[in-house]
Amino acid sequence: MMKQFLRNNRAKAKLCGKISALVLAASLMLPLYGCDRGLPPNEVEHPDDLDGRVIGAVQGSPSVRLASERGVLWASNTGEELMESLRLGNVDAVLMESFAAAALVSATSGVKILPDPLIEYELRFAVPRENVQLLQVINSTLSTLEANGTLNGLRGRYFGGRNFVYVPPEDVTPTSRYLILAVPPEAYPFSFRDEQGNLSGLSVYVARAITDFLGVELRIIELNPADLITAVWHGRADFAVGWLPDDLGDVVNVSEPYAQVEHSIIVRR
Repeated sequence: MMKQFLRNNRAKAKLCGKISALVLAASLMLPLYGCDRGLPPNEVEHPDDLDGRVIGAVQGSPSVRLASERGVLWASNTGEELMESLRLGNVDAVLMESFAAAALVSATSGVKILPDPLIEYELRFAVPRENVQLLQVINSTLSTLEANGTLNGLRGRYFGGRNFVYVPPEDVTPTSRYLILAVPPEAYPFSFRDEQGNLSGLSVYVARAITDFLGVELRIIELNPADLITAVWHGRADFAVGWLPDDLGDVVNVSEPYAQVEHSIIVRR
């Protein structure tokens, strides 16, 4: 009887030891699976909540200036780095063009895009007020480029990182004429110099697609943003790109938009 009693007690002790070990292991694993619980809660639910916050933006993008104006800038080289910084609580929010933001958020858990963007505007070309014919030609060509997918491909390339390669049309007869385009320097992703030193960007390639379609040469001059409209007004350029003000008075006309730009706000869920 005594031997049986001792054997039963030893079995119970082993069982209790195994249960204790399982409980301890589970308690040690909880921080691994609940790693987001210690992060600060999201306190940004509206663009007005950005003031004074730590705001992430991709280095070299237009969002950098917007983030600096509203709060403390946290710049990173890639959107993926920003998503990790947001999830870890290093930044309170991330600013990014909506096309790129949607792709990143869909691939990142624990983050969301606020329904109200920080800012939205349309990209248009500025054309001399008296050159109605050029304005009509640009608008007509933009309509064609929208219909054949060129504009959507370029927007995907510069806003969403898609692998779109622009191919000039082959059935256009070139002429000896040219158009001068004025662009702001270092305005990524709209106009900038690539690694080979060539002017690139969404606005540059849309203008190039227009002139290719018309069979004319595109010549480009780089000017400060404040001088773009003046260059068109005084005849230094035939048209200009840029983030144009809403009220341009009687100085220039503006084309139909070739891109709708929204700067989305990404926060933790």
